[in-house]
This record gives sequence, C-alpha cells and structure tokens, in this order.
Amino acid sequence: MTIKRVGIIGAGKVGIVLAGLALNAGYEVRISGSGSTEKIDLTIKTLVPGAIAAENEEVVANSDIIILAIPLSRYRNIDAGLFKNKLVIDATNYWWETDGIREEVLSPDSTSSEQVQAYFKDATIVKGFNHMGYHNLQEEAHAKGDAKRKALFITGDNHEAVDTVAQFVDTMGFDQIVHYNLADGIMTEPGSPLFGASLNYEDLKQIIDHFDETEFCKKVAASKFNE
Repeated sequence: MTIKRVGIIGAGKVGIVLAGLALNAGYEVRISGSGSTEKIDLTIKTLVPGAIAAENEEVVANSDIIILAIPLSRYRNIDAGLFKNKLVIDATNYWWETDGIREEVLSPDSTSSEQVQAYFKDATIVKGFNHMGYHNLQEEAHAKGDAKRKALFITGDNHEAVDTVAQFVDTMGFDQIVHYNLADGIMTEPGSPLFGASLNYEDLKQIIDHFDETEFCKKVAASKFNE
C-alpha cells in the first residue's frame, strides 16, 4: 500500500502536531475538527500551513490512511460506517479529565482500541501515536539513523496493516516496535509503564520485554483506571 494522502480526524493538539509531521514528510494532509470547516480553517492555515481543512467525509474520501486523534469519549459521535475499508491509526486514549467516568466510555472487559475496532467494524484499526505526549512528538522526530531518534509502539491484528503503519511511522521520524495483537495496546494506555514514554528503541523495547501484560490486564480490569 502506497501512502500519499493522510487524513486526520481531530484538530486538537495531537492532530495538529501529527499534521505538521506528515507535511514535513511530504504527504498531502487533510484535517477535520469538531466544528465546521470554516471554524478551523484559520487555525489550520496558521498552525499547519499547507494542510487542508475539511469535513470528516472529505477527509476520509481523499486519504490513504486516517489518524483518529480525538478524545476517546467522542469516537461514537462519528458514523460507524465512515471508515469502511480504510486503514485507521487509533491515537486515542481514555483520560478522565476529558472523557469523564471510564465506565460511561468503555466496557471494562477489553482495551480501548478493541472497542474502537468493534465500533468501526468495517475498518482496520492499528494502535499508534498514543503513548508519547504531543510535545515529544513535535520536538523529537528525527531522521532514520539519528542518535536522538525515539521509538513508538505499534500494534494491531492485521499484519499487513501494522507493517504499513510501521513504514508510515518511520517516515514521520520515529523508530517502531511492532506487535500483531490489538489487545497489546493496553501496554500504552494511561496507568501503564509505557504511557508518556519518550524513549529510544532499545530503552522502549526493554520496558516492553519486561512488561507483565497479564498482571496489568488484571489490574486494569480491577481498577478500570479509576484515578
């Protein structure tokens, strides 16, 4: 799959940063916000000149890959069929300050990305860009081989889709640690050792290699991330 056009759903801090990285990498970028195109057009022209402000439908129709960069609690506000046959990077996280009570947003019996996948059942969801803060994403993207280059964790059930996203992440300025199980996205959600991690490949891999996913899953199920 050749990616030339990137669509971003969400014109908040993460969406704007990822739009900038994608433009720097040479992609055509469309981005939508929660309001009308006119509402975000000036913001887009000011912060990421070159990106195209558009409605959700136009973003999806004219993009080879989609990045979902909205508060997790709002993903059900999007038509479940909008992403049909699309490759979607889920960059969302549950965060109590913006999403409210977790039980009202997510079921306790699976990870957030699994629930996003279940909702957008005709799309292919890959988890990525969610454990590193937007400041780090913006400031720590580097060319391949640069000693300062950081790594991102990527996971999903579809091997081909995950590999495509890994190549895309490489062009965005980050190394990649890849898993092929969407449920492993729990390792990057708030409350996990990886959340907030801005590390190079070896340091991030060391954390993942020593990560007891089973025990963490039990912890998550018990606490439901109450903070």
